[in-house]
Amino acid sequence: MLDIRTLLIIDDCAADRKIYRRYLLKDPHQSYQIFEADCAEEGLALCKKIRFDAILLDFCLPDMSGLELFDQMQQEIFKTSVPVIMLTGRGDEEVAVQVMKRGALDYLVKHNLTQNVLQLAVRNAIKQSCLQAQLSKTQERQRLIATTALRIRQSLNLEQILNTAVAEVQQLLKCDRVMVYQFAPDNDGKIVASSVESFRTIELCDRVGDRGLGAGDWGLGAGDKGTRRQGRQEDRELMNREDVSQCPMPNSQFPMPNSQSPIPYIYELGLCNCVSLKEQFNTNANLVVPINLSNNGNPTPKLWGLLIAHHNSGERQWQTDDAEMLNEVSVQLAIAIQQAELLAQTQAALAKEKQLNTFKSQIIATVSHEYRTPLTSILAAASTLAKHNQQLDESKQQRFLAIIEQKARYMSKLVDNMLLVNQFELEKPKFKPILLDLLQFFADLIEQERETTGDRHELIFQITGHTQGFWGDRGLLQQIFINLMSNAIKYSPDGGTVEFHLIGKESEVIFYIQDRGIGIPIKDQENLFQSFCRGSNVDTIPGTGLGLAIAKGCVELHGGDITLSSEVGQGTKVTVSLPKVFPISQLAPSST
Repeated sequence: MLDIRTLLIIDDCAADRKIYRRYLLKDPHQSYQIFEADCAEEGLALCKKIRFDAILLDFCLPDMSGLELFDQMQQEIFKTSVPVIMLTGRGDEEVAVQVMKRGALDYLVKHNLTQNVLQLAVRNAIKQSCLQAQLSKTQERQRLIATTALRIRQSLNLEQILNTAVAEVQQLLKCDRVMVYQFAPDNDGKIVASSVESFRTIELCDRVGDRGLGAGDWGLGAGDKGTRRQGRQEDRELMNREDVSQCPMPNSQFPMPNSQSPIPYIYELGLCNCVSLKEQFNTNANLVVPINLSNNGNPTPKLWGLLIAHHNSGERQWQTDDAEMLNEVSVQLAIAIQQAELLAQTQAALAKEKQLNTFKSQIIATVSHEYRTPLTSILAAASTLAKHNQQLDESKQQRFLAIIEQKARYMSKLVDNMLLVNQFELEKPKFKPILLDLLQFFADLIEQERETTGDRHELIFQITGHTQGFWGDRGLLQQIFINLMSNAIKYSPDGGTVEFHLIGKESEVIFYIQDRGIGIPIKDQENLFQSFCRGSNVDTIPGTGLGLAIAKGCVELHGGDITLSSEVGQGTKVTVSLPKVFPISQLAPSST
């Protein structure tokens, strides 16, 4: 079926108008709806009411010349170009050329006019006008897209990029709102930016699971079940529509529908079998395109997320131009996202390298400082034994040997601590839980401490509740105990009691170590779980500042928590809580 074009004939001769009408209605290639006017005034009135595809304009009119009428139409009526064909008598060719210079597309001499000539002239004029209009529209679209892309890529901050993108695209498409939806590695996802602030604050925390968000779930975020459910009806309906088609895999080339027809409201989503997402976004209010990132040379791009234009305030049929613009913006947005992610990765790598360099420097400084004193003692004891072995009685020899053994053990423990902290800094140690009898486990450790601790300290062990059914890593649990207990003893230089309390509950175990030592200033307590941090009041008490950092790392591997409370001169209490059974989902990575 041929498109019907609307045509206006302005000529004061009724016979001529009848001939032109007859000629045009016989055109086998085009159908017309023809209007007529016999003077300039009537022609102007019609042009103000109707948008014509072409105008046949006689040069000689009773109330003004065709040239004057053409100028008036250009100034008062035509915001976009309408093809005008000037009709002239013999000898008026020069005037017709002047009209063409002002914007008319063609002129015809009445005495030479035939059916084929008129049909061809009108068809060509309409075709040329359409091409010019399309070119202008394309140029304007490219200008707008380029401006939008420039604004999007002015920043390398991902949040700012996304917020700029949704604001600019909303202006570009003149729609109600624009959103960016980001997929997560677990096939989940969330809306990470929206051009409407009230909408954005509701949706930023909302996540889409296997079932998707239905009308009853719309606007419900984690931890806020009462207030967020009260969304506007159009917000609830945005995600809750029926799936209508199977979506293909992501493709950089999108097949375009006929430019004269509205496009499907879901535009070639690269989602494969994501039915829940199609149900949410596949509505006649939404136009959706994928955001595809380059995939390290892989020809198949990585589907990062979706760019969604939403319009629900009135009737709107999305056109091909809308989809093309949204798709082109998504390409520019993908480039900006990739650049931002690359910058973030580079900055993270530099920060990590700086952290490791600082850590290595601290290790070198600590080792050089902490090794010097015990090495001096070992060398002095060994030298004394070597030079004066014959003069020393057995008790003195045993005392010097004990000094060498004690200092060597200290240095060995220092090396072990350094290696363990290094593991925590680079990659977490493997967590290997087994079923433990905590009562027997800690009783053995307490007994070992009593054998090495002098008479000035009294170790008290108390147990409450049921500790059966605990799964933990024996080595890591031993590190927690040894570091916390050695700190309690070391920072109680005047002796006294050190209490170890073990409390068994239904799903967790809690233990704490309480000393009556020098305590920790409040200003130092915040950073004590960081490597190489010590209290400002330790004075000459030796130490590396690694014990609490190691204990914290071991506790976190168990999925537990560690806290500290202390008062200067009154002592310190460190409390550890551990789940009895570690989540299976978190065990999997460490088992490889």
